[in-house]
Amino acid sequence: MSVKIRLQRHGSKKRPFYFIVAANSTAPRDGKFIEKIGTYNPLTVPATVRLNRERALHWMQNGAQPTNTCRRILSFKGVLYLKHLMRGVSLGLFDEKSALEKFESWNAQHEDLVVKREEAHRKHKSEKRHAAMSESVRKVEEKMAAKAAAQVAEAEQDGAEDEAPEATENQEG
Repeated sequence: MSVKIRLQRHGSKKRPFYFIVAANSTAPRDGKFIEKIGTYNPLTVPATVRLNRERALHWMQNGAQPTNTCRRILSFKGVLYLKHLMRGVSLGLFDEKSALEKFESWNAQHEDLVVKREEAHRKHKSEKRHAAMSESVRKVEEKMAAKAAAQVAEAEQDGAEDEAPEATENQEG
């Protein structure tokens, strides 16, 4: 029995939500699975991933093969790096304590990077909203100015028409 770590689709039409599962490779996509090890929501920005690292590492060490998307998710969450470090421990290159220290330092840097990306996205979204709002205000002000100019021109035209008949009356009298 070959085990795959893959996504199992849930959610409604055009609103996907995925479970990350360890399943038999012959089982249908949304069918029977061995263990649910996390969730993935691609609709949020950035995408929300909740993953049980220990169980994912357990399945990876026991030979489970992740699909391409799951490989990216596991890499993003550090499971593949942790597997790499544990392989170094098994080969005797360093001890488990130093491997966990390396992983913790990587994880801290990674979390900082994720927070910066989220903040940059929020800032960009806010600036975009502000630019759209200022553009809308500018258009309204232009319309108001054009309307005021039209009213002034109309008033001047009415004033010119009023003066013209008076001038002709003075010439006759």
